[in-house]
Amino acid sequence: MTELSKARRAAVTALLAAGLALATAQAAHADPAAQGAAPAQGAPEPVPAADLARAHSAVQDPTVLDKVGHFFARKGVPPTRQLTIGAAEEAKAAQDEAPRPAGDTVPVYTLDAGFVAGTPGAPVAKAEFTASKVVAADGQTASVWTVRQGDAWRVVNIASGGDESDYAAKAADGGGTAFREPQVNAWYVLRDGRVLPLDDEARRSVGAGGVSLAEYQKLVHQRYGDKLPGSTYDREGRGGGYRLDAAAEAGPGAAPQAAADHDSAIPAVTAAAALGATALAAAGVGAGAVLRRKRAIR
Repeated sequence: MTELSKARRAAVTALLAAGLALATAQAAHADPAAQGAAPAQGAPEPVPAADLARAHSAVQDPTVLDKVGHFFARKGVPPTRQLTIGAAEEAKAAQDEAPRPAGDTVPVYTLDAGFVAGTPGAPVAKAEFTASKVVAADGQTASVWTVRQGDAWRVVNIASGGDESDYAAKAADGGGTAFREPQVNAWYVLRDGRVLPLDDEARRSVGAGGVSLAEYQKLVHQRYGDKLPGSTYDREGRGGGYRLDAAAEAGPGAAPQAAADHDSAIPAVTAAAALGATALAAAGVGAGAVLRRKRAIR
């Protein structure tokens, strides 16, 4: 392992903005299949194929699929509220949904705090979690999010739709990498040194033709440069967000040590820290499941 690779296993940090945490993830080694060729400028560190396979296996667990079946059966009603049907009817409806994974598990990259700060060589985004699309018998789709906790992969979120997988596939089709800027609910693709929009929020952010990587860095620095960890904004806890501090979340030394002990681009962190989620419901799968996607959070 090179000294550079070790240095890139530093503690997890996050950017607070508009009530949503910018979760960041430390990269380790690149996937061996990706080695040998210089990475594109600003490109995120790829997640090893072995990690994606482990995450995919976690989603295939019968207990997880049962929870996804209940997610589909409830059709938007949160688990804290009762349905008009009884528990037995809900269980049967969940079984009838027969949820099944569809396609590959993909890494989800999120705007990197180092890039926002202008750190030389920082990638535009880093892996935050993995996502697997699951389809129900009636055509509903959901995205199941997983993170590494210790040596295990845990499901920590279920979101309606399949944005994560859809945008990743769309970006890869043109030889790029999809990433998100959660503060404005925007999805982009990094391709040939340019940041191009993948959704309406991104088009409003950078225009239909996108911007150069350097221009995008200036843009996000202007938006969030004064809200990075350690800033007055961060220390005062403004915007309703919270700081992702691995030591505070998991106890002194716990998360940094776990990240250093495992060869993954996604560090071992708590579910709440990994997702920046607005609500976690006790669902019996990993740390819980967020039952609906917030389409836009300002």
